[in-house]
Amino acid sequence: MSAQNSVVIVGGGPGGYEAALVAASLGATVNLVENEGTGGAAVLTDCVPSKALVATGDYLGRLAAGAARLGVHDSRRGREPSSEQAAVDQLVSVVDLGRVNDRIMDLAKAQSRDIQGGLERAGVRVLRGRGRMVDASTVEVAGADGTQRLEADMVLLATGASPRELPSARPDGERILTWQQVWTLREVPKRLIVVGSGVTGAEFAQAYLHLGSNVVLVSSRERVLPGEDPDAAEVIEGVFRDRGMEVLSRSRAAGVERRGDGVVVRLEDGREVEGSHALLAVGSVPQTRDLGLEETGIETGPNGHITVDRVSRTSVRGVYAAGDCTGVLPLASVAASQGRIAVAHALGDTVHPLSTQGISANIFTDPEIATVGISQATADAEDVRTLTMQLGTNPRAKMDNIREGFVKLFARNGSNVVVGGVVVAPRASELIFPIALAVQQRLTVDQVAGTITVYPSLSGSIAEAARRLHDAQV
Repeated sequence: MSAQNSVVIVGGGPGGYEAALVAASLGATVNLVENEGTGGAAVLTDCVPSKALVATGDYLGRLAAGAARLGVHDSRRGREPSSEQAAVDQLVSVVDLGRVNDRIMDLAKAQSRDIQGGLERAGVRVLRGRGRMVDASTVEVAGADGTQRLEADMVLLATGASPRELPSARPDGERILTWQQVWTLREVPKRLIVVGSGVTGAEFAQAYLHLGSNVVLVSSRERVLPGEDPDAAEVIEGVFRDRGMEVLSRSRAAGVERRGDGVVVRLEDGREVEGSHALLAVGSVPQTRDLGLEETGIETGPNGHITVDRVSRTSVRGVYAAGDCTGVLPLASVAASQGRIAVAHALGDTVHPLSTQGISANIFTDPEIATVGISQATADAEDVRTLTMQLGTNPRAKMDNIREGFVKLFARNGSNVVVGGVVVAPRASELIFPIALAVQQRLTVDQVAGTITVYPSLSGSIAEAARRLHDAQV
C-alpha cells in the first residue's frame, strides 16, 4: 500500500477510532471527524457509562442480598437486618446519585482522553465537527471554525445510532428521559417507569432497582428480553420480580406525558401508570440523515441503515460503513471489527470477511446473560442436541452465594462440534469466552471436556456440560 493513500472517517466511536488506528499503522494519512467527542456516544453517553451504572447497582444489590444470606451486617447500625430486603434498604438509603453520575462521567471522559491520546500518537488528525458526503471521494466538515472539504481515497462512515423517540413520548431531559440523558440526575428516581423490556430497558431497570428506585418495567411482550434465549429470559424475569420490580407483561405503552411533578405512562388498554420519572428504551435509529447518502448514491435499508457487505463496502466504490449505522449487529465489538476490516480491505492488507458465527454478546443484568453461536430455536429445528447445567450444583457458586443461573451448550449430532452456548451467571461476559473459542475453532465436546479447569470454578460447569453432552451422544 502506498503511504500517499488518504482516509477520511466520519464518526469517532469504536468503528471509527479502531479503523483509524489500523489505517495509520498501514501508512495512510488519516482524518477522523467527530462531533461529540472521541469515542463517540459509545464512550461518552452510552455503552461505557451505562455499564458503569449497571456495575454500581449490581455491586450494591449483590452486596446487600448476600449480606443477609451470609450472616454479615453492619454493627454500627444495630442489630442484623430482619430480612434480605431490609439489608438492601440499609445500603440504598445512602446512595448519592449525583456523586455516582459524576464518577461515571469522569470515567467516560477519561476513556475518551485515552482514545484521543492513542489516535494522536498514531498520527491520526482528529477534527471536531459534522461530516457530510459531497461525493464518493469528498467529505465536507462543518465545525466551529467554519467549513472545509477533505479529499480521500477511502471514506468510512461510522456515525452510530441514537435513541428512538415516539411521537407520543417526547423526552424532555428532566422527567422523561432517554438512556443518554440520565447522567444529569442528582437524586435516585422515587418511582421509575421503564418503557421497553429489551436489552437496554432490562439493564437500566435493574440498575435503578439496585440503587433504590421503585421500578416498573413496561413490556409489550409476554416476557422480558423477548429476543433472547427463553430460558435465560425466564431466569432474569424471575430475579426482577423476586427483588421487587413490578413487571407489566403484554402492556404496550401508548404515550408518556408530564403530570405535575411526575409522569404518566398511558397503556393501550387504557390503564395509566404514574411515576416520578420515565425512561424510554424503545430501540434506536441509525444516524444516517444529512450524511449526503442519497446524493452520493449510497444504498440504505428500509429503516435507514447503510447497506454493506461482509468487508463493509457500501454500494459506492471507495465508501465503506461500520457500526450501528449499518444495522449488522448493535455491538461495539462488531463495530470495531467492521472498521478494521474496512480499512484492511480498502488499503490492500490481509482481510477476513466478517463472520457472525463466533460473535459473543452479553446483557449486563444481574446475573448477566452471555450468548454465542446458534440459538435455542435453531437448535430445536436442526440436528443439534442441548444440555443445560444449573449453577446451583457448582461448588464455587455455592461459595459465592450464587443461586440463579446456568450453562447451556449446543452440539451438532454426528460431528459433536460445539455450535453455540448460553451462560447466565455473574460475569457471564467472561465465562462465555471458552465457549466462543470452541464455536469459532469448531472444537468438539470431547475437546472441551478434556480441558482441565480450576477447582472450584464456575468454568468447571462448562467442562462438565461438555462431558454430559458426550454421554448424551446419539
